[in-house]
Amino acid sequence: MQMERIITLTTDFGLKDPYLGAMKGSILSVNAAARIVDITHMITPGDIREGALVLKDAFAYFPPGTIHVGVVDPGVGGARRPVLIETARFLFVGPDNGLFSPALEKEKVLRVIHLTDKRFFSKTVSPTFHGRDIFGPVAAHLSLGADPSGFGVSIEGIEGLAGPEPKREEGSVAGSVIYIDSYGNLITDIEEGDIESLRSSPIEVVIKGRSLDGIVETYSGVEEGALAALIGSSGRLEVAVNLGSAQKLLGAGVGERVAVRVKKR
Repeated sequence: MQMERIITLTTDFGLKDPYLGAMKGSILSVNAAARIVDITHMITPGDIREGALVLKDAFAYFPPGTIHVGVVDPGVGGARRPVLIETARFLFVGPDNGLFSPALEKEKVLRVIHLTDKRFFSKTVSPTFHGRDIFGPVAAHLSLGADPSGFGVSIEGIEGLAGPEPKREEGSVAGSVIYIDSYGNLITDIEEGDIESLRSSPIEVVIKGRSLDGIVETYSGVEEGALAALIGSSGRLEVAVNLGSAQKLLGAGVGERVAVRVKKR
């Protein structure tokens, strides 16, 4: 491990408060040459599922050796464990609350370490700010070449991400909106592979009582202001409006039910 290793940050800290600056300061106090990249700090506060989705969609585009720090941690200071996860390509640092499990689905996990060695923490650890006092400093020490095995005790497995899964039946798949991006696109938990078997027949996408005819390739595949269903860059089904906001047009939010089904003749 070398000093040029990148540290990414994905949090729900927002930009108003001192929390993000303090966390970056704790990293730079250990390694002043650290390269820090912000994935986002605008995760809905406490929304582990949203944070997991964003991290999953971004982490693999970084070079091997990158240290991914995630802090969406409503259980901070409680029973959940602070962990370091080493895969064949990356390191992940943060709470063991399901935040990392989607990102690890296609990663070869080499080991999981329960962070217990206080030598790598800040001198004083607040029970309510592990991002600043544990995860930031640990990432900084890793960027300087510290061996992951020295940070604590090896454990088996991590927590999965709680929440409903798409329901698959003959001729249909039902899921829900799990994320709304800055454009108002409604991103669902239905993945392209979930509906592959349906696409040999005419299909419709149903949301908020509206039926969308089939799936288009791009946002411009429908007229300006019209609703469209498509497979977005994340590989998931999206409902969008060409040059508009599906969230505003439909009045839909996270948790809204969405169905893809073969049209009835």
